[in-house]
Amino acid sequence: MRMIVAAVGKLKHGPERELFEHYWQRLEAAGRSVSFSPLRLDELNEGRAATADLRKADEAQRLLRTSGEADVRIVLDEHGKRLDSAALAAWIKSRRDGGAKTMAFLIGGPDGHGAEMLASATLGLSLGPMTLPHGLARIVLAEQLYRAATIISGHPYHRA
Repeated sequence: MRMIVAAVGKLKHGPERELFEHYWQRLEAAGRSVSFSPLRLDELNEGRAATADLRKADEAQRLLRTSGEADVRIVLDEHGKRLDSAALAAWIKSRRDGGAKTMAFLIGGPDGHGAEMLASATLGLSLGPMTLPHGLARIVLAEQLYRAATIISGHPYHRA
């Protein structure tokens, strides 16, 4: 199953990018054994429209375009469902085993997701009740996807 992470905003070089790449590389290696490949990262520029609603609509259109082939869209959203690591792994595995070809994880801009993006989601997923900067959310997502791959493969990384 192909996996896409599409995010509004670009990580600058430095600790955030290094930590993201650390987990992304681990996911690439571990993911092959559980059919999570190939992986693709799409970084989109933030919207430049005058209002938050227009920016969200623009970003939603671009996220939908970049994830167009996805059978499953997971929108990271503060109001989304809260899953622990094992439950997320089981959810992803069930979609993979159910025949999903491409799964996309979508991270919106600072204003959040537009209505069109939220309506297209298979799942709204919250990383927790606290607001996270987008770079940190991307790192947490990469680590959780790596953790999901290890849970599914039976690797001892996840010790719950």
